[in-house]
Amino acid sequence: MKSSKLILLFSLTYMVSYLTRINYGAVIAEMVTATGLGKSALSLAVTGSFVTYGIGQIVSGIFGDRFSPKKLVLYGLFVSVFMNFLIPICQNNYQMMAVWMVNGFAQAFMWPPMVRILTEIFDTGTYNRACVRISWGSSAGTILIYIISPVIISLTSWKGVFVFSGICGIIMALLWNRFCPEAGNKKTDASKERPTKSFMSPVIVFIMLAIVLQGMLRDGVTTWTPSFIAESFGIINSVSILSGVALPVFSIFCFHAAAKLYSNKIQNPLTCSGIFFLIGTVAAGILLLGIRSAAVSVTMLALLTGCMHGVNFILISMIPHFYRKSGNVATVSGILNSCTYIGSAVSTYGIAVLTEKAGWNATLLTWGMIALAGTVICFLCINAW
Repeated sequence: MKSSKLILLFSLTYMVSYLTRINYGAVIAEMVTATGLGKSALSLAVTGSFVTYGIGQIVSGIFGDRFSPKKLVLYGLFVSVFMNFLIPICQNNYQMMAVWMVNGFAQAFMWPPMVRILTEIFDTGTYNRACVRISWGSSAGTILIYIISPVIISLTSWKGVFVFSGICGIIMALLWNRFCPEAGNKKTDASKERPTKSFMSPVIVFIMLAIVLQGMLRDGVTTWTPSFIAESFGIINSVSILSGVALPVFSIFCFHAAAKLYSNKIQNPLTCSGIFFLIGTVAAGILLLGIRSAAVSVTMLALLTGCMHGVNFILISMIPHFYRKSGNVATVSGILNSCTYIGSAVSTYGIAVLTEKAGWNATLLTWGMIALAGTVICFLCINAW
């Protein structure tokens, strides 16, 4: 199969993985209204899934270097489909949490095995291009779920969103099993091969911390943007959910900008990440000014999360490629990606509690401080890398 068709297959698979993972966050505002449960109670499921997703990333990374990555992705998809079908019949938030934690673990068997396949079938240039396109898949999945959710809710209820996602997952699993190649056909250019770096170095600790911080912003802000818009501007849930579309649309541009900046201008991933953290800090600062405009708020939230997607792309997709000669690229990818979901788990539940206790102004201030901390860490580590 041609590289362009393989990249499309990987992008569609990653898109569907997002449909079956972030759909809970997309409809959580409607779930609060329909079930009468509080934000913090329902957000336990999202928080739990981030925890199991983070743990699963490490397991998936280790397995991805030792077993068939194609089968790992396939099994992960099928388990995720089953969990999506179970959510609508759960009787309380604790059952939802248990089911969604299993889903989080299953979803972890997507990215690290994919990275291994990509590094073994593509050269460096094609690998970089593939990572950008696959990242677009995650944004496309987010856009689709935020657009289709209000429609499904108006026709049925929030439960229909999970049924729709599960059906998409079944179709994608069948396509993946039919067309995805097994890893093992390496196409490398020795003259362009990057040197393998040591993973046991102090700078990696700071990189992992930066990844935790971007995860706190990327997923925390994305999950609670509809609630922020609904509560701050008096917009009904089905409309406020649509505000979440702006975030992944902007993230596509940030993925492209990050790839161009890294490939053509700045070869240091810490410098690139620091620039995106800095722009995110400015966006958070504008939110803190208290401009009470829904359009301005959505734009700044989109810029903030988009920049975090840029940071994620550089630190999660590009850094593991430095370890391809060691044969541990999936393991490194899994460890680094797990850090994202440490931050995600902390922020998703933490934001719910913080907004309930102290309001949205305190939450906006916290987002600005997190973005600033990420900026400082990345710039301090430029020379060390």
